[in-house]
Amino acid sequence: MSNTRSYAALSATTPLEPFSFDRRAPRPDDVAIEILYCGVCHSDLHFVRDDWGFSTYPVVPGHEIVGRVTAVGDKVEGFKVGEIVGVGCMVDSCRHCEACERGLEQYCLEGFTMTYGSPDRHDGTTTQGGYSDKIVVSERFVVHMPEGIDLKSAAPILCAGITTYSPLKHHGVKAGHKIGVIGMGGLGHMGVKLAKALGAEVTLFTRSQSKVAEAKHQGADHVVVSTDEAQMEAVAGTFDFMLDTIPVQHDLNPYLKALKFDGTHILVGLIEPIEPAIHSFELVFKRRVVAGSLIGGLPETQELLDFCAEHGIGCDVEVIDIQNINEAFERMQKGDVKYRFVIDMQSLKNAA
Repeated sequence: MSNTRSYAALSATTPLEPFSFDRRAPRPDDVAIEILYCGVCHSDLHFVRDDWGFSTYPVVPGHEIVGRVTAVGDKVEGFKVGEIVGVGCMVDSCRHCEACERGLEQYCLEGFTMTYGSPDRHDGTTTQGGYSDKIVVSERFVVHMPEGIDLKSAAPILCAGITTYSPLKHHGVKAGHKIGVIGMGGLGHMGVKLAKALGAEVTLFTRSQSKVAEAKHQGADHVVVSTDEAQMEAVAGTFDFMLDTIPVQHDLNPYLKALKFDGTHILVGLIEPIEPAIHSFELVFKRRVVAGSLIGGLPETQELLDFCAEHGIGCDVEVIDIQNINEAFERMQKGDVKYRFVIDMQSLKNAA
């Protein structure tokens, strides 16, 4: 076991604070990693505040991890000491169900093990995440950082990136398709970049006129202000896909009307009941589909990192010191970040 420095939430109502705990000794298939950068996801904030009702404390958040391999177990074949690697939202699964065998560990039929806040499948201890100086993870759940990728910008690719890439690939988005991306946050701006790189014609849907120029800067071909009825009527029946990144309840019906017949509306941000209800007319009379998608499996995550390196794609980030994490949470709650905070873990090492 090794002593690990971190920042943790000790309850749902207290700020994150310095916290030390013991990481397990590496198992034969484990990779030990010194963490260099960790992205700050909105899910971290939800979990820390127990918004979903299943948080356990203390909790060390963080599931967008980039680091350097410091040791490998005897059975590890795919990684070596000194290599730069990544760890995303999962650190284990059953590994033998149909989903796992297809490299879709996020849909493990027994449930995947989260990077933090989950019981370890082997020893029952609670997993702790990347707001820390080191982590130990089975090699199956570690990915290679391709040469040339910007490490700070790559950290959120392990969550925000794969969350948007996986449905685009699954539904076959390619040149000739018209896709609408709904929302211009951490997920939305990555959705725009990735859909463009796949060759699609991309329209950003936003409620704010102030985001029009920013959306075009990110690569959107067109922008529709969704609160403008005339603009929404003008695009009715024109899109093959909608990538919906909005994390709060909102009306899907106006966006369904913007789809062609056989169009697909893909939810990646909302994990609450759909409210207001979908009018079935918008589905039945146009054979439209409402679909969902959750992060991505390990093979697809590696594919995405290689794709991003090839196309020069990274997440827009603001790098912070770990000591400023509570302020970052407050700003993230207000939407005051473009588009992801990333913690430089050297700040944890430099702390007295």
